[in-house]
Amino acid sequence: MTNVRADKKTASLPPAIVIGVDTPIGLTVIRELGQRGVPVIAVGSSAHSIGGASRFTHAFFRRPKNDPISAWLPALIQQHDAAAVLAVSENDLLELAALPARIGTGQILTPRQPQLDVVLDKSRTMAAAKQLGLDTPESWQPAGGDNFAEIADDLSYPLAIKWSDPQAVISLLSAHDIPFEKIEYAQNAQELLSILRRYDAIQLWPLVQSYCPGVGLGQMLLMRGGRAALTFQHRRLHEWPVTGGVSTLCTNEAPELHREQMVKSEQLLQQIGWDGPAMVEYRFDAQTGRYWLMEINGRFWGSIPLAHYSGAHFAWEAYAGNILGIETVNSVSDYLPVKACYLIPETRRLAAILQHGLVGQRNFGRVRTLAGYVIDRLNPLMRYYVFSWRDPMPFFTDMIGVIARLRHRRS
Repeated sequence: MTNVRADKKTASLPPAIVIGVDTPIGLTVIRELGQRGVPVIAVGSSAHSIGGASRFTHAFFRRPKNDPISAWLPALIQQHDAAAVLAVSENDLLELAALPARIGTGQILTPRQPQLDVVLDKSRTMAAAKQLGLDTPESWQPAGGDNFAEIADDLSYPLAIKWSDPQAVISLLSAHDIPFEKIEYAQNAQELLSILRRYDAIQLWPLVQSYCPGVGLGQMLLMRGGRAALTFQHRRLHEWPVTGGVSTLCTNEAPELHREQMVKSEQLLQQIGWDGPAMVEYRFDAQTGRYWLMEINGRFWGSIPLAHYSGAHFAWEAYAGNILGIETVNSVSDYLPVKACYLIPETRRLAAILQHGLVGQRNFGRVRTLAGYVIDRLNPLMRYYVFSWRDPMPFFTDMIGVIARLRHRRS
């Protein structure tokens, strides 16, 4: 097995394999482990993998394009005598869940199939939440035989439309040349029926939920032995697309806020039998004080760089607890307000708003957005998902990759 790059450093801590290092999530996992002396074998899909460019990567392995994880992971574990395997994407988690919990010297630190099935299926997640009395959006799962027009006329708008189990339909949508939409919104029955009609060919339709006002609140927990060993929470400030998607600017929330809801989040993960890191995502309406459950991300989440910069090191704690037997202290001792930015999507958001404006705000919204973007870039305390003065090469590798993709599209 050939590695693209391996440095000459050695360390006393057992090596770890991190699968999925092409995003800021995998990069943050590498940094948390590598900074503490863990030799990290980074597994990426591209020569422009940002995790592969990190100074904290001990060795980089470019995964075969069409081979399943089971075809190459055992040999990679054996080659590096790896003690732990961590992964980022839901596709990889599903593959790993079908493998034994331990392969050779390597412990698979990813969720097992029964628990993963619950959090990947929004309908099952909501059912578990309702048993605990958590607020959940009103939902309708369209099915063959339903009178779509009649039901659509009786619903309250606006509505959010998203797949209950995205991973189960992505390949089917692709086979029928239907684009995958993470979330869409309908303002009336006509818009809803137009969206649903798109999927008539496959006779599967996304989940329809009532729109929940408020801001995005994420509560992150590292579950171990049925309790939360580490907790952290953040609030979304910006998203891309603007209508809802990836968090491009976020800030941490003080530990004393939302305490009762954090207890409920822990109870929800306990009921599922969850072990490891997860983010319980809500819409929080400050006017009413209500928390509407959106989903559970049963993996390392997109805004994990903010947790890292805030002192909540979930990847390290997961490794240390399982491999070294070190107990986690459930606190971030010195809380300071921190913001983190995912620069490229944040810049795309800016460009979209400058071009189209914000709903109901016209030119003032454009000016305010541009001013905020410039002020944030001048703020020396702003943290970034990819760029770090201690580890700058992933940022430049990311820029090279963006340019290469643009050239490829134009050609």
